[in-house]
Amino acid sequence: MKKPLCVLTIAGSDSGAGAGVQADARAIHALGGYALTAVTAVTAQDTRGIAAWRAVEPDLIVAQIAAALGDFAVGAIKTGLLPGAAAVRAVAKELGRHKRLPPLVVDPVVASTSGEGFLPFAGVKALRHELLPLARLVTPNWPEAEILSGWPVRTDAEAEAAAHRILKSGVGAVLVKGGHGGGDTCRDCLLVAGGEVQWFSSPRIDTKNTHGTGCVLSAGIATGLARGLKVPAAVEQARELLLRSLKQNRRQVWGAGRGPAFPG
Repeated sequence: MKKPLCVLTIAGSDSGAGAGVQADARAIHALGGYALTAVTAVTAQDTRGIAAWRAVEPDLIVAQIAAALGDFAVGAIKTGLLPGAAAVRAVAKELGRHKRLPPLVVDPVVASTSGEGFLPFAGVKALRHELLPLARLVTPNWPEAEILSGWPVRTDAEAEAAAHRILKSGVGAVLVKGGHGGGDTCRDCLLVAGGEVQWFSSPRIDTKNTHGTGCVLSAGIATGLARGLKVPAAVEQARELLLRSLKQNRRQVWGAGRGPAFPG
């Protein structure tokens, strides 16, 4: 019998379903995968922002990961919101126990789009030194790339420089996303260890429905890696999914704030 294409997302839960495990699951399913989830935090949020949130205890996060990896044929893993250094270390320790770890994509969620902080300095340090060396790819946006690299990122050239610095953490590849840049074109910078820089460009979509774009992209990449795609091909496929979602959904009114980048 054919086994399902399982992808494990280790991330927070969004009550508005715009980001987190809900957005991850939609992206994974849109690309033909089956989403397994390990919830790291519970948030009360809508299109306007986060009203409240609570972290899940590290031992319960680990138990969820162990349950998924112990019974399902997981083809890839992605992490999103990891609430603090203890959570990062617990996840890294649990994943590091596996000699044949599936491809890991790290979406380094330091704060929400509305500005809610999740990962303080100690957590960033643990992510950089303990989790990134296990990862096939890390997907920071410009502000996250600044934090991970210690390098200011305001231009494409600075994004490329930051990617080189982040690669020194031992991660397999770095995708610095250009959504925070200006202009009519969004440019993402991909640097794979031992390879040349590759740029991905697409038109910037005029829409307020951008909540969860990073989740959709990283979950889509993880699904491509689970299928056996190389990192550049997985990135291209996930970017196409995100672009299609933004185009199809750009006039939808979800609420008073920023709606989800709904992949369909």
